[in-house]
Amino acid sequence: MYLVKKPNRNDLCWCGSGKKYKRCHMEEDKKLYAFEEQGFIIPPLNIIKTSEQIEGIRKSGSITNEILNIVGERIKVGVTTNEIDNWVSEYTIKSGGIAAPLNYYGFPKSVCTSINNVICHGIPEDRVLKNGDIINVDVSTIFNGYYSDASRMFIVGEASENAVKLVDAAKEALYIGINEVKPYGDLNAVGIAIENYCNKLGYSVVRDLGGHGVGLKFHEEPHVDHFAKSGKGVLLLPGMVFTIEPMINEGSYKCITLEDDWTVVTKDGLLSAQWEHTIVVTESGVEILV
Repeated sequence: MYLVKKPNRNDLCWCGSGKKYKRCHMEEDKKLYAFEEQGFIIPPLNIIKTSEQIEGIRKSGSITNEILNIVGERIKVGVTTNEIDNWVSEYTIKSGGIAAPLNYYGFPKSVCTSINNVICHGIPEDRVLKNGDIINVDVSTIFNGYYSDASRMFIVGEASENAVKLVDAAKEALYIGINEVKPYGDLNAVGIAIENYCNKLGYSVVRDLGGHGVGLKFHEEPHVDHFAKSGKGVLLLPGMVFTIEPMINEGSYKCITLEDDWTVVTKDGLLSAQWEHTIVVTESGVEILV
């Protein structure tokens, strides 16, 4: 938690970086202090992105978006997840980018491919996609030092009605969460809205994993929960960049990590679906960067 200090007797104020700021910053400092008095968690101000940094993230996101478009055009019955990894690697390199997952804490591939009951972090292999599979492809790109992160669900061939409904609900949950983002709003509102929507449909929301800040690093503050939490959460400030990526399960929200230390699956073996965007809080609302 970052504590906003009251202005001192020298009419200076402090920000999260520990540097002194002049009188012109005092009104903003007082404003943040007032929110903290209401119970909000004030994020470290060094995670606020400049317009130049946001533009860099946006350009990185254009590569991520194009990769997901390519996957959507090529994915079909008979394709292996290793082939998807090759598509991602080839286009990332061609675009002058770097695949952020590759070698990240030992992750061996350039993309995450999560099929059916795999919630996230599925490792590409020789697994052949079959008719009726649902798969999340999670792409993260570094371009000129800026990170972007997004994922989509793809239905292979013709899936069951239950699978299609889950995929659609997960996408709707993403946009319901994004619609709750507003400057000087409460990050907890995102999770409340998502879980309320999913519970009405009989689905559960994964609690062990969530969204995250992104931009200058792969994972930054804040952590984004997609389920309802009581009390005030992190205060949303213009310039904050983070992902919203609800993982929605057909059955229980409980999950298990497999022996590879990456692949996370539903504990009950039922289906899971996830969509993801990287967004930025603006002065007037929210913008999807990718």
